[in-house]
Amino acid sequence: MNIAGRIFRPDSATPDPSRPHAVVIGAGVGGLSAGALLAAQGYRVTIFDPLDAPGGRAYAHRQDGFVFDAGPTIITAPWLFEELWRDCGGRLQDDVELRPCTPFYKIRFDDGSWFNYSGDRADMEAEVARFEPADVAGYRGFMEESRRIYEVAFEQLADQPFHSLAFTARTLAGLVRLGGYRSVYQVVARHFRNEKLRTIFSFHPLLIGGNPFSATSFYCLIAHLESRYGVHYAMGGTNALVKGIASLVTRNGGVIRLGESVETILTEERQATGVRLTSGEVVAADIVVSNGDPATTYGKLLKCHPRRRWTDAKIARGDYSMGLFVWYFGTDRRYDDVYHHTMLFGPRYRGLLDDIFRRQRLADDFSLYLHRPSAVDPTVAPDGCDAFYVLSPVPNLGGTTDWQDMAETYRQRIQARLEQTVLPGLGRHVVSSRIATPLDFRDRLQSWQGAAFALEPKLLQSAWFRPHNRSEELDNLFLCGAGTHPGAGLPGVLSSARIVNDLVPDVSAITARNAARTSP
Repeated sequence: MNIAGRIFRPDSATPDPSRPHAVVIGAGVGGLSAGALLAAQGYRVTIFDPLDAPGGRAYAHRQDGFVFDAGPTIITAPWLFEELWRDCGGRLQDDVELRPCTPFYKIRFDDGSWFNYSGDRADMEAEVARFEPADVAGYRGFMEESRRIYEVAFEQLADQPFHSLAFTARTLAGLVRLGGYRSVYQVVARHFRNEKLRTIFSFHPLLIGGNPFSATSFYCLIAHLESRYGVHYAMGGTNALVKGIASLVTRNGGVIRLGESVETILTEERQATGVRLTSGEVVAADIVVSNGDPATTYGKLLKCHPRRRWTDAKIARGDYSMGLFVWYFGTDRRYDDVYHHTMLFGPRYRGLLDDIFRRQRLADDFSLYLHRPSAVDPTVAPDGCDAFYVLSPVPNLGGTTDWQDMAETYRQRIQARLEQTVLPGLGRHVVSSRIATPLDFRDRLQSWQGAAFALEPKLLQSAWFRPHNRSEELDNLFLCGAGTHPGAGLPGVLSSARIVNDLVPDVSAITARNAARTSP
């Protein structure tokens, strides 16, 4: 339920109204992080979000004594959050406990075989050898290639804006030499002969909305990122991390206004002058930062502004990520033999992904990600109970599935599959339940076509080809979040917030400019 007008106020005195004002649209991880950094550098920050609590895709559903993270559950690159806290005057460990997951995932194939995926090289080589001894050398080669890609695509470029064609040309030339024109699956297939191993080492783009058969091989870097820094869980759920970032905003004088939607970004020539809320209130701003889906930002919030690059036709021609079907459920018993993060692959891999991304057809089979945070966190479920969510990639709303009609049928099919595999007798023990479909992503999160991760991370929808962090349409409009550079995933959206923080004008420059305008 939305609570219009709920406000997270500054922890200290009300900010000086003469300070430059930054309006941030959206209280997702990207918007909150951008707001926290801008407040720390001296901006007067106001964040607007239509939901009743911060988080966006990282919202938390709380019902029947259970806590269900709505979206992201896997935290990599923890140092990025440590740096965020440091730059905002705090320490991450004072607000959030990150606990490493070992192994990272347990992966089950349709024939009942299992693979334990971790960051331990010896353990991983042993696991690879169980499937195909000859592929151990391929594993070593793949991890070395992943490292090389990581050192360029992540360490050197993830926090750099792609606004210059000359910079982009130089950069892409280097990335082409790394094989960026190939897909993730093509790179993996060069190193592994066993099809199950090809699946294991190529599925990662799905975690950020990409098809392994078309996502640029830059995303092979995820294997090295995880291996080097681990996979972590925030105790209390990912939304505990969200609460921590929200506190950084208010500690530095920012305001978070919940249950309030931005209807329009107001403009004058090439300047954003503020926003108008659906209530009719006009809020003036020196800069505007949108954490929304870029397609929604340009196609809805700027629908009355003449646009040169991100026209309605350009938005419509984009290739968007898949949708998600998520079933959140709590049980009145524990399933202690089920791991925290479990991947359940179905009988098809390429064929299923073709159905989802190319044919946009809801298939009869599916692959699932099962999340059981109560395996390590007693705060997310009542005593003796378990909290789960199970996620199934599905076509976005560019397909023809009628989710109002299909949602419960699909949920029942997933329940039956879980009962057959890892959760026997599940139907008798479910005591709390809710679902999310692509309709929820469209209507609740304002995601274009109900796509869960905005634009699909293909080569020609990455870097310069993605919506820029400084808008091409307005000089003082900035974008962060999954739909802009560098892309989806918690490290990506946090990096986008840092890029925005580096791009915005210095507070003193805006203060001097405003003073000059008002002087006689």
